[in-house]
Amino acid sequence: MAERVQTWWARRQWSKGRDVPYAVGAYRASWAAYPALVRQYHPELNAGIALSQVPPAADVLLLWQCDTGHLFAATPEEQRLRPGRERRRSAWCPECTDQARPRRTMALPMRASVEGPSVAAAGILRPRHRPMVQPLCEKTPEVPVGTAFTSSCAPAPASAVEERIRSDLHERLSVSRGLNAVRVAKPFFRHLEVWPDFVFAELRVVVEYDTIGRHGLEHVGRREQADRRKDRALRLARWEVIRLRTGALEPLGAHDLQISAWSSRTLDRLVETMRGIRGPLLVDAYVR
Repeated sequence: MAERVQTWWARRQWSKGRDVPYAVGAYRASWAAYPALVRQYHPELNAGIALSQVPPAADVLLLWQCDTGHLFAATPEEQRLRPGRERRRSAWCPECTDQARPRRTMALPMRASVEGPSVAAAGILRPRHRPMVQPLCEKTPEVPVGTAFTSSCAPAPASAVEERIRSDLHERLSVSRGLNAVRVAKPFFRHLEVWPDFVFAELRVVVEYDTIGRHGLEHVGRREQADRRKDRALRLARWEVIRLRTGALEPLGAHDLQISAWSSRTLDRLVETMRGIRGPLLVDAYVR
């Protein structure tokens, strides 16, 4: 059960035998991937304890303040998993969320007496039905699992950096162009296909370019969980994944590379990683 921050801190002081069980900055790198959470946290609201002193997995109730000024309590794990499609100004504040999407209420008629027919019997309250399962997209071609193809559902490249990476990779490797999807065995968000950033069918290797984005929303929290699902689906289809993780994003797999920016040196590291996965004999056959 989550504890109040004062109780949690006192317990950690006793267990570690120190007045300051976690030094300021001890978990700064772990929180760096969540800049919006750093903005919503204030030490003066949490017994003077800095966010960099709190382990991201700690089961402790912290006080947060949204950009509008509302205060609410939540654990670090709840906050890290909270973002939905977009993290905007007050996306994590329960009060702001209720104001943006008020709950629907239904006025019930007054009953003359307790002897009258029940509201449920009168048909006013209906039992909740389970939401309908959305059908799978029918545009995925009937090809064997693990087949790479060109999908009409795949999104367009998200940034100019991806176009540069694609150009550099095809300049270095003589592989098929235009492929943007891989058929998988299980549905992935209503599709039997996934859309890696870069697909190398001859090597059965895909490359993903991950950043936290302008708002610090991408590839963290639930989106990181989706990345892991995607990687598992590809490996189940006998493909391997290399993620280029920028900034403070930690590697998700054994072959992921942490980079500061895309460069010719990064390209060399990427090709060398491909050699480590598929062997130099196969990879060098496609190196220009």
